[in-house]
Amino acid sequence: MVVGKTGPLADDLYILGIAWSPVYLLNCTRPVLFESGFACTGRISEKATRSAARGQPETLFLTHVHWDHCGAAGYLKERFRGLSIAASRLAAGIVVRPNARDLIGRLSEEVVPVIAGLPEVDETMVRDLPFKPFEVDKVLEEGQTVEIDKDLSIIPMATPGHTRDHLSYYIPERRILIATDASGIIDRAGNFITEFVVDYDAYIASIKRLAALPVDILCTGHHFAFTGRDEVAAFFARSLREADRFRERIWGLLRATGGDEKEVVRRVKAEQWDANPSVKQVEAAYLLNVSRQVAHLAGKLRESGGLQ
Repeated sequence: MVVGKTGPLADDLYILGIAWSPVYLLNCTRPVLFESGFACTGRISEKATRSAARGQPETLFLTHVHWDHCGAAGYLKERFRGLSIAASRLAAGIVVRPNARDLIGRLSEEVVPVIAGLPEVDETMVRDLPFKPFEVDKVLEEGQTVEIDKDLSIIPMATPGHTRDHLSYYIPERRILIATDASGIIDRAGNFITEFVVDYDAYIASIKRLAALPVDILCTGHHFAFTGRDEVAAFFARSLREADRFRERIWGLLRATGGDEKEVVRRVKAEQWDANPSVKQVEAAYLLNVSRQVAHLAGKLRESGGLQ
């Protein structure tokens, strides 16, 4: 089953905030959150958490510190006293950098009018809620086990490629995988978006690693979650195919333009972003990511001798 709205996803697992960039709640004895969503949706996520959670959430697990995944972390930490923010060591170093905080703040402001215009959003809930800087309280390492309840644990898994700081979270007792952008995403128009930004090969390796896990519930970073082992397996298979197709498309455009990266970015944007009539990233964030993707693949093509 494909689930594209907020509310219950499975027993004690909820999609909160807005489905575009959701917060996931695991409602165990000591409730935990995964991701915080946009800064401006903090009030929405807080209200939904107070309504659904059995008690005060204890930990907020971040997969990575892109603005649309960590934007409301500082707000939620203020509102839920005692809430600890957990993430990778690399993420902990990134979020204290002034340039990173400035970028998160700027992109968080730019998306507010878009979020406020969504039919399911009360505009008064998202206005005047800027990004609040935060620090990581718990540094997580690859392979450690975090006990969150009796017979319930979280295993952080290093899944770089989308970013270098990315962790995915596997809950083996429930076969739940919080992969967010490490897995790729399907947008509201039905397009598959390949999500590597810093390293294509690492991204592919991460997808293959995640696909090898026994997973009944897959939580992606935007729009949809997937339940059922066959549905999850089909998603991962498509993710690998689409990543290969995207790489070949970029390489083809680079050859056709003589390696003109700016022109390639323009053409990809026309295909992906301009032609998408549904909700999508703010333009500045999209261009930042796709420019990095094109530059990375251009470097790989040159190294292989495929672009003179």
